[in-house]
Amino acid sequence: MYAWRNHVERRFAEVGRQRIPLPGGGATWDRWAVFARLAEEDLSLARLSEGHFDALAILAELEGPDPAPGDLWGVWAAKPPSLEAVGERLRGMKPYCSGARVCTRALVTAGDRLFAVAPGEPVEGTWPATGMAASDSLDVRFADVPAQEVGPPGGYTRRPGFHHGGVGVAAVWYGGARAVARPLLGVDEPHALTHLGAVEIALTSAREALERAAAEIDADPLDRKGRAAARALRVRSLVAEVAAEVLDRTGRALGAGPLSRDEAHGRRVADLTVYIRQHHAERDLAALGRMVTGEAW
Repeated sequence: MYAWRNHVERRFAEVGRQRIPLPGGGATWDRWAVFARLAEEDLSLARLSEGHFDALAILAELEGPDPAPGDLWGVWAAKPPSLEAVGERLRGMKPYCSGARVCTRALVTAGDRLFAVAPGEPVEGTWPATGMAASDSLDVRFADVPAQEVGPPGGYTRRPGFHHGGVGVAAVWYGGARAVARPLLGVDEPHALTHLGAVEIALTSAREALERAAAEIDADPLDRKGRAAARALRVRSLVAEVAAEVLDRTGRALGAGPLSRDEAHGRRVADLTVYIRQHHAERDLAALGRMVTGEAW
């Protein structure tokens, strides 16, 4: 596992030197296609890379500090909130900080404020999970760390890019699901072929939803029509369901063999199982329902 984590960290450093389109600039699908391809390679790599490129988009939107060449950024916004800002210094703990030991800079939320910081102290042993093990998602302790505020209070979640970035995460799930499903290709058994057909429909539906969302974001990047939040909930919910179906059908079609004898496939399954739990499931569906109550299809 340590060798694989080191490999992922090296690849993250390579990917972080690339330039990809910002969301809403006319090439949003191209941006998400990068995320999907990285997820097919490795989900932890895609998680780290998506966070880095999301941070660069946030800095551009909120007119934050210019990223230095070679910096690797994370976005650490998980709850529960146990981090406080005292002036422009941070104190406390932040959970689920992907890239805790490899990121050189991070955007960190404290209440409704967002700060750019040098990473604090990773707390060893706080991510013992097998799934997404190489994402290095440890808790981080900040002991009176200097921080630079980025944007106004509440600006991180109020900007349209907050929702655009949420759909970008779904593009990572989509790529991870494609990788899990890959062993189904070439099967020649009636029941496995049935699962393959269902998986093909599901993955095609996910891709079409992502492509449509990308086109809508490019047509209205500032969300003047007020559709970004519902769009993000809709697409994330669809892709999460597709990923869950792919996990289920691939396992039923292939049995225990690949899980017990193919290390890479077993890692992909464990990673995707953990990662799609970032989706809030019924809570997000309820939120979407509140948004569309009274609307007609």
